[in-house]
Amino acid sequence: MDPQLARSLRIDPARIPEHVAMVMDGNGRWATQRGLKRTDGHAAGEEALFDAVEGALDLGLGWLTVYAFSTENWRRPADEVRFLMQFNESILVRRRDELHERGVRMRFIGRRDWRVPRRLLRRMDESIELTRHNKGMTFTIAFNYGGRAEIVDAIQRIINDRVPADKVNEKLIRKYLYDPEMPDPELMVRTSGEYRISNYLLWELAYAELVFTETLWPDFRREHLFDAVREFQSRTRRFGGLSDAAPPEATSRRR
Repeated sequence: MDPQLARSLRIDPARIPEHVAMVMDGNGRWATQRGLKRTDGHAAGEEALFDAVEGALDLGLGWLTVYAFSTENWRRPADEVRFLMQFNESILVRRRDELHERGVRMRFIGRRDWRVPRRLLRRMDESIELTRHNKGMTFTIAFNYGGRAEIVDAIQRIINDRVPADKVNEKLIRKYLYDPEMPDPELMVRTSGEYRISNYLLWELAYAELVFTETLWPDFRREHLFDAVREFQSRTRRFGGLSDAAPPEATSRRR
């Protein structure tokens, strides 16, 4: 992080979280408050997302992960689901070159099942391949993702690989998660005043600091991310001990 920017933001560059996860909530309420369709709220959230990405780059984050579509979101009205499929495809087409130019590496976590349109899966694979060798921030999109589903899928793969029960431990389970290389988030930010994690990164958030903001997602900007990082830096992280310490089984993988 640029030292001058750090001073102006009152952020300690030595204590920037390596990985921030975000739950982008409140699009529908934002639209309803303005007499708009729920899909208009999702469209408005694009500006918020990429301003937050710019803020993450300003901070020098190593990893940023966002919750774009959950395994539970299939229960929403069919028109809204179709819009989200098309909208996420269009975002990838329109934005991946821009992210590539900024040195961002793109990844996706979640189930690649029959419900996700094949065209969208192709766009995901194209984005991954385009940015594969970038050395900047890793930007992960959780799509058709559920924390419980991830753990179930990991256990099924462990069973299929016939791993002996006495060999199953936290380190091994991590190897079977959707992205074993991804370090645990140190900070999770959720918008819209909801105080829950909604089946998001259940394994990975075990030691994360949680910050909740009343701001609806379409109104979220990089300044809100900076506020969350300042809140993170104001806390003492004990991990069951009596002073700041590394979490058990630390999984940091700085690149």
